[in-house]
Amino acid sequence: MKFAFAGIDFLGGVFEALVGAGWTPIKLFTRPCDGIYDHNEAVVASARRHRVPMQISRMKPEDLAALAEAHGRDWALVVAGYPWLVRGWRDAAAYGLNFHPSPLPMGRGPYPLFKAISDGQPEWGVTAHVLAEDGFDTGDILAQERFPMNERETHESLLAKCQMAARRIAAGPIARDLPALWKAPVPQGAGSYWPRVTDADRTLDFRAEVEAILRRVRAFGTIETLARVGETRVYVADAEGWREVHRHTPGSVVHRYRRHIVVAARDGYIQLNRWSPVPATEAGHLGR
Repeated sequence: MKFAFAGIDFLGGVFEALVGAGWTPIKLFTRPCDGIYDHNEAVVASARRHRVPMQISRMKPEDLAALAEAHGRDWALVVAGYPWLVRGWRDAAAYGLNFHPSPLPMGRGPYPLFKAISDGQPEWGVTAHVLAEDGFDTGDILAQERFPMNERETHESLLAKCQMAARRIAAGPIARDLPALWKAPVPQGAGSYWPRVTDADRTLDFRAEVEAILRRVRAFGTIETLARVGETRVYVADAEGWREVHRHTPGSVVHRYRRHIVVAARDGYIQLNRWSPVPATEAGHLGR
C-alpha cells in the first residue's frame, strides 16, 4: 500500500511502523515546529531516507490531486499530529485516516493528554479513525487500543504509552486489514471536545488539595506548570508534597532552602524543587 503521511514527531512512529509493515511512502506533509514543544526532525529524516518529497505549507486539495495524478487513487492519506483540517482527500485517495491520542469519542481536540491526567482518568487509549472533512476527530472508528492509567501517571509516561499504542495499531490492524476495516467502521456517536489548554489550565491553585496540585504538575511534566509564589511568577518543572494539618493561608511561602520553596496548600504543603522565573516579556500571559 502506498501512503502519504501528514504529521510531526509526536506520533511520527506511525510512519516507520507502516514502512516496517511493507507500505511505501510517497510524500510527507509536516509543519513548522518550535523545537521546544513541537518537533519534526525525525519525520523529516525518515522522508529524506526514503527519498520522498516534503511539504511544510498547509495541505490543499490540489496537493492531493497531484498525488492522485502521479500515483492513481490506490493509496492512503495517514494523518497523525497534523493541526489543520484536511479536505479533498476523497477525490484523490482510496483511504484517509487519522491517529488520535484518546479513546474516542472521549477527548476530541488538539492535545488531550494534559486533561486526561488532570482529570484522573482511569484508562486512556489511541484511536485510528476515518478522516472527517467537516470536523476534527469525529470520523468512524477503524481501530482502537485502550490501556490503564497509573495513579502517578505523568505527561511523559502517558505520551510514551500513546506513541507505542499508535505504532502497534499502525503495524497491526491498519497495515494488515485496512480494506476490511474500511468496509465496517464503527460510528463514534456523541462525544466530548477538549480545547487547547490555556495558561489558566497550567496554573497551580494552592487553594486546592495537595493531590490535585501534584496531579496537575504531573499532567504537564516537562511542558511545565505555572505558579504565583509571593509576588513572583514561576514555571514549575518538578514538585512534591505531603498532607499535613496547618494554619497557613494557602499560597503562602512557609519555608525556603537553597532553590527549594515550600508553599502551603489547602490540606498540606507543596515543595517546588525545580522552577524558574517567568521572564518579564512573558509574564502578561500568565493566567489568561
